[in-house]
Amino acid sequence: MLRFLRPVIARMTLPLGRALARIGISANVVTLVGTFGAVAAALGLLPLGELYIGAVVVTVFVLFDMLDGAVARASGRESRWGAFLDSTLDRLTDAAVLCGLAVWFYTGGEDRLLGGLALYCMATGFAVSYIKARAEGLGVNCDVGVAERSERLIIALTATGLAGLGVPYVLAGGLWLLALLNTVTVGQRLIETRARLTEPGGPAGAGDRQPAGGAGGQG
Repeated sequence: MLRFLRPVIARMTLPLGRALARIGISANVVTLVGTFGAVAAALGLLPLGELYIGAVVVTVFVLFDMLDGAVARASGRESRWGAFLDSTLDRLTDAAVLCGLAVWFYTGGEDRLLGGLALYCMATGFAVSYIKARAEGLGVNCDVGVAERSERLIIALTATGLAGLGVPYVLAGGLWLLALLNTVTVGQRLIETRARLTEPGGPAGAGDRQPAGGAGGQG
């Protein structure tokens, strides 16, 4: 849904990416700092009920993490390893946000239903990424769905931040919306992958390649 913004974001981040590259900071360092800062904030603040400040700090580190591509382009060091590392560590950030919310709901938030819903959102978010990666590992593209990673993270962080400001029902509404969008996206990607793998002239033998634990690039 936000795919059309990617070229705009790339142009906006390029000057700062060049500045970081000039002082010797690599794209992988940007990825690691952004990820571990976001994870630390999510797991350190959200379980304590610090929803607003937690959402703000996580957002800052997520935005910093977005600079890794700009740094790689500015330094001329774009690599498949860097893309793999970034995609893998993104899963940690996503999981940390929802895990932090789940812990809060099961403890101070005292809402086991929403705690379970946060865990469901985390599981289906992993499924969305896994289906795409597994499909690509079988030789087909599965870049479809109403909720990619950017949309999911925006919904979760916006709802969390507004809840921290005292807006009633917004976090529950955000999680229910996220659960719905994740479920729909999983269905869309399963249908798309099945269609591509079973269509005439599809990847030869794709349906037979089922290595144990064979995840694709995004995990």
